[in-house]
Amino acid sequence: MTSRLKTKQTGRNTVPRSDLPVDRDIQAVADIERTAYRSRSLVDRVATAITRKAGTGTAIVLHVAWFCIWVVVNSRVFEGLQPFDPFPFVLLTTIVSLEAIFLTLFVLISQNRMSQEADKRAELDLQVNVLAERETTMILRNLRDISAHLGVKSAASRELVELLKETKLDELSDKLEKALPSEK
Repeated sequence: MTSRLKTKQTGRNTVPRSDLPVDRDIQAVADIERTAYRSRSLVDRVATAITRKAGTGTAIVLHVAWFCIWVVVNSRVFEGLQPFDPFPFVLLTTIVSLEAIFLTLFVLISQNRMSQEADKRAELDLQVNVLAERETTMILRNLRDISAHLGVKSAASRELVELLKETKLDELSDKLEKALPSEK
């Protein structure tokens, strides 16, 4: 019994390959995602890593611990500790403000990148949908012609007649624009 799986070397990983169309499609999507990941700049990668770490429960616990220790050390709770940032904790406020500014920038960088990748995926999705629409129309035309050749009578409805026509994207877009509420 022979296996239909092949392997492809991708850097450090060996990825099983298959001749099945679904598996090829999955592999194509994985390749697109891998290419998008590799095309990220160093800033994008750093921003993603920081955003991913900052958005965890561990980050919350560490911040709570850090603030508590800072306040305790600088509130003269312990006699032997000399406060380096007494109340109202100006240094702590400055550090936290700077952290918030940079964290916001990293989040915005990550969101911009994700938005760009989503736009690329949407464009690809639109292209695939347009192609699928053309293919479906051709299949319907072929079925109509085969039915006519075989003498099979069909109740050609208005809907079928409409589906046999070429889809005009510009007309659909105009109809959609008119149907959607305007942003005024």
